[in-house]
Parts: sequence; structure tokens; C-alpha cells
Amino acid sequence: MSSIPKNKEELENAIKTAAEKLFADYRTIPHECSRVPGVEGNVKGTEISVCDTVAYLLGWGILVIKWHTLKSRGEKIDFPESGYNWNQLGDLATNFHEQYKDWTYEKLLDEYETTLKKILTIISWTSNKDLYEKTWYKKYTFGRMIQFNTSSPMKNIRTKIRRFKRTKSI
Repeated sequence: MSSIPKNKEELENAIKTAAEKLFADYRTIPHECSRVPGVEGNVKGTEISVCDTVAYLLGWGILVIKWHTLKSRGEKIDFPESGYNWNQLGDLATNFHEQYKDWTYEKLLDEYETTLKKILTIISWTSNKDLYEKTWYKKYTFGRMIQFNTSSPMKNIRTKIRRFKRTKSI
């Protein structure tokens, strides 16, 4: 399978596989290490915590659901999020970290798992044609937009989490 899903089945598999691997790594991190900075951040030169990585993924997952909901209603979507432009993704990441700063590690993981299930449900309800044969946003299909904001960042964050675990001897 290509690293870029080209149809509904590949997208579902990419998300499930990336999530399974990432959650396996997350589950090995002790709660007391979850708020310790040491993971490469989304803003160059910054370090964030493991919880911040989950907050980042959760924030993007919630946006995917929001985009789908708004588009389904025929409402305008303010991409990527109201108050942010595509050139402000570092600020958006920081906003996600701030939004979930008081959540426990366990609650973040549970909520992210629930969010992924909702995204997979959206995919299951959406035809392959609507996911991959129609432009959804600018030149991108809906399937590609989902992949950009689920399986791709999960793979990237997993690399960072594994590096964090090695440096912290976890």
C-alpha cells in the first residue's frame, strides 16, 4: 500500500494502523511523564509534552469532524479554523495545547480515541466517490483532507514519541 491512501479502504486502514501503533506507544508512557516537555514541537525550536501531542491530534480530529458537519449542512467552512490561516498552523497547534492543558493524559487519550471512531464512522458513511473522486477543498478531495489531518500527523507524532521514549529511557 502506498503511504498516501487512494481510496476509502486504504484511508480506513491507514488511520486504523497508525492509531494502533501510536496508541501502543502512548500506553507505555507513565502518567507522570505525560506532561514533561521533551517532544519536538510543531513550532521550530520548541519542546512540548506527550499530552500536547495528543491535544494536537485531538484538535485536528475535531476540526475534520467540524468541516464535515458544516459542509454537510451547506455552510461555509473557515479553513483551517476560524481566526487562523494556513500560514498560522504553529499558532493553531499552540491553541490546541492550551485548550487541553488541564485534561488528564487518560482523558486526552480516551477523547482522541472517540474522535477517531467518529472520523471512521464518517468515512464508512461516505462513498468512495465522495471521498476520492470529487474536489472537496481547493484541489484536494475529502479523503485527502482527512488523511492530511489524521494518519499523516499520527505517523509524524509517533516518530517524535518514540524519540522521546528513547531519551527518557521509557
